Amino acid sequence: MRQGHGIRATIAAGLCGAALLASPASAQTNEELLRRLDAMQRRMDELETALREATRAPRPAAQAPAAAVAPPRARRPAAPPAAVAQATAPVVTPAPAPAAAPRVTREEVDEALRGSMPNSWRIPGTDTSVRLYGFVKANLFSDLDMVNRSDAPSVQGIPLAGSAATERSGDTSFSARRSRIGFDTQTPTLWGPLNSRIEFDFAGDQPSASGAATSSGYMPRLRQAYVEVGGEVFRVLVGQANSVWNDGLVETLTDATFLNASAVRQAQVRATGRLAPGVTGMVSLEAPYTDYTSSAGVFYPDSSLDGGASPSTSTFPDLVGRVTWRGEMGDISLRGLLRQLRIDTNGTEATPKGSADTVGYGLALGGNFNLARLWGGFGADQLFGMAYYGEGIGRYFDSATSGQSAYSRIGLAGATDVSLTPVPTYGATIGYRHYWAPSLRTNMAYAYARLDNPAFVSEFAAGGSGAVAANREMQMGVVNLIWSPFATEREGRIGNGWLDVGVEYIYFRRDLQDGAIASPVGQGGHGIEQRIQASAIVRF
Repeated sequence: MRQGHGIRATIAAGLCGAALLASPASAQTNEELLRRLDAMQRRMDELETALREATRAPRPAAQAPAAAVAPPRARRPAAPPAAVAQATAPVVTPAPAPAAAPRVTREEVDEALRGSMPNSWRIPGTDTSVRLYGFVKANLFSDLDMVNRSDAPSVQGIPLAGSAATERSGDTSFSARRSRIGFDTQTPTLWGPLNSRIEFDFAGDQPSASGAATSSGYMPRLRQAYVEVGGEVFRVLVGQANSVWNDGLVETLTDATFLNASAVRQAQVRATGRLAPGVTGMVSLEAPYTDYTSSAGVFYPDSSLDGGASPSTSTFPDLVGRVTWRGEMGDISLRGLLRQLRIDTNGTEATPKGSADTVGYGLALGGNFNLARLWGGFGADQLFGMAYYGEGIGRYFDSATSGQSAYSRIGLAGATDVSLTPVPTYGATIGYRHYWAPSLRTNMAYAYARLDNPAFVSEFAAGGSGAVAANREMQMGVVNLIWSPFATEREGRIGNGWLDVGVEYIYFRRDLQDGAIASPVGQGGHGIEQRIQASAIVRF
């Protein structure tokens, strides 16, 4: 405002001086002076208005400046001084020069695309983060006392002593089919992060014998495909994922499921919640899948009996629960499951006709203990163990009781009705992990399992499918040496890094119910397999 008053005073002084100089002496009466002063005041107001408008909205330089408002021609005073003319000229603001584009650094781009999960990136234009993970695994293995081409042998199905497989030994196999790849995504929602996972390996069947001979062309296999929404306090999962019953305590190089361990992946609806600090609860409804054994062999819902449908059926989903406590000492978990087993021979080749069902259940208690909490000299060494009991557990311990959830008298002489008897089973696992150095470790573990089969299993035909599957006891042991050259250690915890190279010795044994009586002619009632395996695992 002070600047405006100064301009106004300058204009007034110039106009007054011009008017006085231009007037003759005879006109210098009081009345004439008042009239001229009034005219000059009006002119000054007009000029000030024009100056204010020109300052507020200047015209582009390319256009001619607007003319100042002129008084009537007859009454136009003499030209004002140069200062007044300069003050009344319109203000022209030059167009600003275009700003130089800022230089974007690699660090700024990385930060802009950084996802909400570790090692993830954000899809441009969205709030979704994506992460690629997996590993390439190469297994080289050879059996010491038989030929078993499976890269993941199950204890309950190893060849029996005296069988054709034990007449040869030293066969070596090399495969990368257990390599794995997966994608994780995360998107923020009002209910918490929405996570998803799709994971594959290549452990499916070979498409053809000729293709396998030239390229080892194994088919991709879906492992997991699910979405989960929620936070640390509560979240819900829907899709195919690891069963709540799963508990892999033993680190092995072999892809065979360790005895008494579980590696079931199936469709489910799961709820997970934090019950207390360090305590997590999980409950799920999971896909049912009745498995049973009769004199004709082992059956599942997708099996075939004499070219027709399987008597195995399912009605209700399995109910599985788990409570886990985690602390500085390690972790302890209690698991339980409840399931329905059902067979229906109507519409199948099995006799007699009818249906039967029974209930299966199981409980398991396991833990992993950090021994450094007892004595610092143990370093990062860990002791782990697990024990369980159940009836009709079946495929949830897929290396010991898959197919032996229950037994049926179907097909036996004198069987007049359909029966289904769940199998009591129990077992234990103990193991130790020792770190020779942060980059070098050894795992040692032993497991024992026993099935109390019903008495009528002794009536199965010796050497038949049902009799050969009727295991009474099973054992498995493993010892390995694994080198992780890029391992890291922080606060007593060791991360393995992106590379593992190791060698492993594996021992399997199974004993049939009634021993040699149930086995085929010329074969023993037990089987023993010993395997040496070397593996390299590269994670990404």
